[in-house]
Amino acid sequence: MNHVLDIDQLRTFLAIAELGSFTKAGEAVHKTESAVSMQMRRLEERLGLPIFAKDGRQSRLTEDGQRLLEYARRMISLNDETLSAFGNRKEVGQVKLGVPDDYADRLLPQVLAAFNRLNPSIEIQVECSGSIRLGSAIQEGKLDVAIVTSDDQSESRGEVIRREPLYWVSSSQHCAHTMEVVRLAVGPSTCYWRRLSMEALDRINRSYKVAYVSSSASALVGAVQAGLAVTVFPESAVRDGMRILEEKDGFPALPPCEISLLRSTSARQPMHDTLCNHIVAAIGNVAHQIAAE
Repeated sequence: MNHVLDIDQLRTFLAIAELGSFTKAGEAVHKTESAVSMQMRRLEERLGLPIFAKDGRQSRLTEDGQRLLEYARRMISLNDETLSAFGNRKEVGQVKLGVPDDYADRLLPQVLAAFNRLNPSIEIQVECSGSIRLGSAIQEGKLDVAIVTSDDQSESRGEVIRREPLYWVSSSQHCAHTMEVVRLAVGPSTCYWRRLSMEALDRINRSYKVAYVSSSASALVGAVQAGLAVTVFPESAVRDGMRILEEKDGFPALPPCEISLLRSTSARQPMHDTLCNHIVAAIGNVAHQIAAE
């Protein structure tokens, strides 16, 4: 057995474990599926045992594959720390990432946790704000990368990376959605979803009034879960205790929500490429189809 383990192979292995498929891992580490598969075959040859087992159309980690995970994380971390200490700055630095709080508590933790394990030498500084403000910060160079809600009226829509249903939601324990005049919990006047919801209700001549306004998703969640109002959320932002409303409940269908990736013109270093590829691989469902492994 070859007793020298390849850090690049371990990084690819960790990406597969973190992201759930060979396809997503390939995008995150800038390799084709065939290259990823070849690396894993060579890693298994070096270890002298299988680390993946077929489970239908998918692959899962074997018991030895699970054991390898922690060793891989430690070796990658030490490798990157060593390169940093001796001046190799290729994948070392800080990236400023903007994200609306609609996604911050649902999508962001798992994305950043996986990214940190794969790239421990890259520090991510996160700013939560509305999509419009994040777009302005990108144009001004105050942020490197931003995840935003696409608006058909936005000056810069960026790259659409994810599309998901947009839902009317109410509390599953209350009846705010049955009121004759619907009480809405919405964002400020610049909010795209606010405009969409009001225009949709106007089209069916359903009476409503804006009862709660906040730029904080948490505040809107609180109003809905308390049974005080109805709001509009994308699928990934729907919480426990919420009921999705349909046309039979008197709420018209809404267009899908599109999530885009914005990038500053000055953010062109390898570490920016690494983060953008990781985000697309972790949450994107538009630019590519994820093939089962």
